[in-house]
Amino acid sequence: MDDVLVARVRSFNRTVTQRVGALGDRYLARDRPLGEARMLWEIGTEGCEVRSLRARLGLDSGHASRVLRALEADGMVRVQASPLDRRVRFARLTDAGLAERALLDRRSDELAGSMLAPLAAGQRHEIVAAMRTVQRLLTDATIEVREVDPRHPDAKRCLRAYFAELDRRSDIPFVPGAGVSAEPHELVPPAGCFLIAYLRGEPVGCGAVKHLPGGPSDIKRMWVAESARGLGLGRRLLAELESIARRSGAAAARLETNRALVEAIAMYRSAGYVEVPAFNAEPYAHHWFEKRLA
Repeated sequence: MDDVLVARVRSFNRTVTQRVGALGDRYLARDRPLGEARMLWEIGTEGCEVRSLRARLGLDSGHASRVLRALEADGMVRVQASPLDRRVRFARLTDAGLAERALLDRRSDELAGSMLAPLAAGQRHEIVAAMRTVQRLLTDATIEVREVDPRHPDAKRCLRAYFAELDRRSDIPFVPGAGVSAEPHELVPPAGCFLIAYLRGEPVGCGAVKHLPGGPSDIKRMWVAESARGLGLGRRLLAELESIARRSGAAAARLETNRALVEAIAMYRSAGYVEVPAFNAEPYAHHWFEKRLA
């Protein structure tokens, strides 16, 4: 890694942590550090599972427990069994916690305003645009793509969201079993592979490849959650699936898609896919694409 780049990142980190007040024990002039304030924000008005809080904030179980105990001692939080699953711990804000969270919101707005106030109008737009770029790139860097069994609960969750979006955007009702098969046994090695993209422990995208002996590999089940779009995740999943197809010995990758998925169609074309005649009888497809693999 370039030492100059590393030094610039460290300098940026020092400037930001000092400016936002992350170094003190009284964040936003309250009697708690930034970590406890952030926990209140993440729990939110509806509450949240403790395991999800750990994943979102990148905390180990011990650290998360200490923060929650401190908030419980202050009367801000109640941690109890989830109403849906007694084995799962669930954190919920008390009335005092909700009031504290609202106060922190107001003071956080004031802090953000104080950062922008000394700047000219053009500088304000410049710094906000730069922050948006930094946020996007840092978020992209935290996404982890893993190979997962398509029968795993996270895979089922992604597929339900994928099917629901197809049903919502297609001009005819979408019935998963009516199309070309992509059954779980076809999407595990050596027959194929199923990938899930995780952001802070939450599944936010998926994609699969189905190998055809002696022929091209089929790209299937490409989906990215709306909350993760704009990060280049679809292209990253596609590239990884192509690499898996290439390693399997396939000379080409191919896929079909619905005309309503205009963003996906644009991505496929920009990634080098060429429209070809229909190669299957997929009832929900309007476009068929193929790409030669180097």
